[in-house]
Amino acid sequence: MSTYLITGGAGFIGTNLSERLVHEGHRVVIVDDLRAGTDPARLPKEVVLHRFDICDTTKLTSCMKNERVDIVVHLAALPSVQFSIDHPFEAQHVNIDGTLSVLEAVREAGIRRIVYAASSAAYGDQETLPLSESLPAQPKSPYALHKYTGEHLMRMWHIIHGIQTISLRFFNVYGPYFDPKGAYALVMGKFMRQRSEGVPMTITGDGEQTRDFVHVRDIADALYKASTNESVGHGEVFNVGSGRNASINEIAHMIGGPVEYIAPRIEPRHTRADIALIQQVLGWKPEVRLEDGISELKKQFGIV
Repeated sequence: MSTYLITGGAGFIGTNLSERLVHEGHRVVIVDDLRAGTDPARLPKEVVLHRFDICDTTKLTSCMKNERVDIVVHLAALPSVQFSIDHPFEAQHVNIDGTLSVLEAVREAGIRRIVYAASSAAYGDQETLPLSESLPAQPKSPYALHKYTGEHLMRMWHIIHGIQTISLRFFNVYGPYFDPKGAYALVMGKFMRQRSEGVPMTITGDGEQTRDFVHVRDIADALYKASTNESVGHGEVFNVGSGRNASINEIAHMIGGPVEYIAPRIEPRHTRADIALIQQVLGWKPEVRLEDGISELKKQFGIV
């Protein structure tokens, strides 16, 4: 049994990861300031929750030492592109200074391994698909730049301090416990909310733009495998996606119901993850089919 500390662990991904870790027999400690309005009551009863800001490095270090933490999973962030544009100082403070705070706390507490939630937003617009880790990063928003910077901080703390670090670039995550108005929910959450409210699903542009949707249970599995695989920990970066892209029109069709087309917005036209590297190195592959994940969410939202 290991003791895991999850930053931002009361959120959507953290709740699912906590369930997985408890099921595997591990002890789970969460640090979350709950500023995102998440509900800690949904966490497994075995979880220990500390409510404070990750940027308080002294408090975070003490927490890691007192709880005898073995492994850290760093999920805490302000994960909204638009927020990072509208509030650049606050977003950078949490996403970059907060990551630095977590790394320094890990170093001070003598913790051996940290797994970092990076983002496929680092790719920006690319000429070719699928998106492989060998492509040059082209972040197009402050948030994307923050997450990409975090990857370099992870690699640097491994080089300088010998901490085992792994970064996972998440694609479009969906599934149980997501906030239908939150940053991670994106189009899937918007459509579920609109259908449950009995209004048309609004599609930007022609709806033929595609995204790689990956289920949160598969994300939790990737995080777990990254935290336990002893062959990695040298600052590696891995994609975590389904390896399949679906158009927004296809998503609306799977959910079912009326649609309304609205003005297009500036966004990447297509995304799809190349998952060959994580399959080869970590032995991970996605297990939840998009159709099954959507059916599960429809039941959750009472959509027939």
